Amino acid sequence: MMAASPPIFYLIPGLGADERVFQFLRLRGEVHVLHWLLPQNSAEDLPHYAARLAAAIPPEQACWLLGVSFGGVLALEVAQLRPLARVVLISSFVGPSELPWIGKLARITGLYHLVPPQLLPRLPRVAGWFFGVKTGRDYQLLRQILQDTDPGFTRWAIARLLQWPGRTSPAAIRIHGTEDRLLPTRTAHSQYILPGGHLIIISQAAAISRILNQLAAETAALSAVA
Repeated sequence: MMAASPPIFYLIPGLGADERVFQFLRLRGEVHVLHWLLPQNSAEDLPHYAARLAAAIPPEQACWLLGVSFGGVLALEVAQLRPLARVVLISSFVGPSELPWIGKLARITGLYHLVPPQLLPRLPRVAGWFFGVKTGRDYQLLRQILQDTDPGFTRWAIARLLQWPGRTSPAAIRIHGTEDRLLPTRTAHSQYILPGGHLIIISQAAAISRILNQLAAETAALSAVA
């Protein structure tokens, strides 16, 4: 019997973040980070943007597609074009009905256009509270990521995020934090619930690594039997 090939993971970070949010994961397999691309223009929609991200994934390749927060939204869109991908959402959501009330209000009124995207980098302590950061290490990492975030990309992404109609397929495995202030009620829809806030990808990296490695191993075992 041939040994199963190691799993392949494609990781999509959250809004404005990069591969630094994945630095504490320990995944047993081949790992690729899908880096954010600059929008082609201010009106580029998410399906078109996702198609450009999906170009990095061979269509015939079975893989795990992991998206964090806004990256989860893109993971669901990319999966429409890569049906062999198994989607894992971390601190994310599948449609506007799962937004908190302030997100729904911003979606309806369009008031998000009035919020300068440079606001959170200028208020790192406020950002730290919203993201549920509790340690100095995580705070410093969040602060660096916010400082490096491109305001133009943030403005485009927030507009696309709040106008996204959602995706109910493919079915996604969901991991969420108990103290997530940005998406506070999504634990009801999650198979895995971990203590922590919106940045459990950092604070609970060890637990998330165990979950992902176990899922990949179980899937490989089932495929071998089939």
